[in-house]
Amino acid sequence: MAEALFARRGFAGVGMREVADVVGLGKSSLFHHFKTKLHLYGEVIARVLGRIEERVRPALTIDAGPAEKLDRWLDALIDALAEQPATARLLLRSLVEDEDMPPEPTPEIESAERAIESILIGVDGLLRAGIEAGVFRAVSVPHMLQTLIGATVYHFASGEFGDELLGHPLLSTEEVRRRKEAVKSLLHHGLVA
Repeated sequence: MAEALFARRGFAGVGMREVADVVGLGKSSLFHHFKTKLHLYGEVIARVLGRIEERVRPALTIDAGPAEKLDRWLDALIDALAEQPATARLLLRSLVEDEDMPPEPTPEIESAERAIESILIGVDGLLRAGIEAGVFRAVSVPHMLQTLIGATVYHFASGEFGDELLGHPLLSTEEVRRRKEAVKSLLHHGLVA
């Protein structure tokens, strides 16, 4: 429930009393579990990234070539984002709303940073291995990572705008399938040698 609140209004837009009310706790009980809002926020982000990491990691270890691994990785990421509607918007906010965050990280924020780093290192390694093997074009890996984030996270964070642009609910089974096809087609035409 805190995930949905933070996704809808960001870190600065949510108060601890509101979170306590939504989860059915007193504010003091919530502070018993989380010392500050930043601790709670970090825990929410870390949990979301942990779920995603758990979903995408197996795709990197299958016995397959880089292109098939990337396809499986994308399928797993897109499924994870589509299954939890608040996840993409929460992640997008967490990536761009740094100015609202206190300067001192909490252990939960550090855990979230390690999770995103692990996810990015995994796909970075896959892209570099594909380039070295001659399966992928020699592209800028950091730019490709930005492209993957935009093509996946932004898409599912776009909400009503995305629904209107597509003319269908972007979280419908058919649109999720189409998104997988569109992203993979884009990458196969632009990345695969």
